Amino acid sequence: MRLSRHPLSFPFDRVANGSVATIGSFDGLHLGHQRLLQHVIAEARSRALPSIVMSFEPTPKEFFLAASPPARLMRFREKFEGLGETGVDIFFCPRFNEAMKNISADAFIRRILVHALNVRHLVIGDDFRFAQDREGHLDMLRAAGIALGFTVEQMSSVIERDERVSSSAIRDALWEGDLERATALLGRHYRMSGKVIVGERVGRQLGYPTANVNLNRKQSAVMGIFAVRVSGPDWGPLDAVASIGTRPTFGGAKPLLEVHIFDFDKDIYGEYIHVDFIARLRSEEKFADVDQLVEQMHRDSALAREILAA
Repeated sequence: MRLSRHPLSFPFDRVANGSVATIGSFDGLHLGHQRLLQHVIAEARSRALPSIVMSFEPTPKEFFLAASPPARLMRFREKFEGLGETGVDIFFCPRFNEAMKNISADAFIRRILVHALNVRHLVIGDDFRFAQDREGHLDMLRAAGIALGFTVEQMSSVIERDERVSSSAIRDALWEGDLERATALLGRHYRMSGKVIVGERVGRQLGYPTANVNLNRKQSAVMGIFAVRVSGPDWGPLDAVASIGTRPTFGGAKPLLEVHIFDFDKDIYGEYIHVDFIARLRSEEKFADVDQLVEQMHRDSALAREILAA
């Protein structure tokens, strides 16, 4: 998959004959996204054209709600890797800024869809709006397509367990600790990935060495203690217990993902790991002393082992 972060770096030679494209945030790559992307790729192959996913970084919601953005389900790298696994040919992800905020619908269609992407067929979701003040809509796209030589197809939402699949619904489920619902909407376990960093080694002193990962998110979609499975570049998945929080017993402030992998003794500093969330055990707590914390860690580990063995 070819990544382009700026119009000047876009591979225009690959779209000389046209493209099949879609546009959206694609946060989480849930069941709805998966169905839409499968259709885009199939349509592109049937026309012998490249498939394009266009998204923005930061996401529009993060831009407009900068002080308190919604929790991101995927960091940019995770989205890039996930899209690459689908078979998409080009991932076009320009920066969302003031210029993009203020672009008119007509300019968006002509400059981006037609002149940059050379789109021949555009596939959108049923809630898609675009351009300044979200003025762009399906009817406008179809009218422009007739005039400028492309077709537009709108796909309906995916319904799972009588619920519309959406990134917002998944965020709600994760925040409520309902991992079963989140898993159903995602089509897989919720995952967080990142590089293992050197921490303060508090866990090791307590008998629970942890792999620590910076969240690199303004907001985390999950908080608390979890039963998880962990994979590395050439190992796993392995059973583990994980904490996402600020470590209030030690006066912490910055949220951190800490993972204690059971029966594991390997130096993995600097490795990029994947953490799949299987079940939520409890909320994070502040304990009166370290002894109470360690007792709870014993109980958490025993419960996580039991759940993961089931």
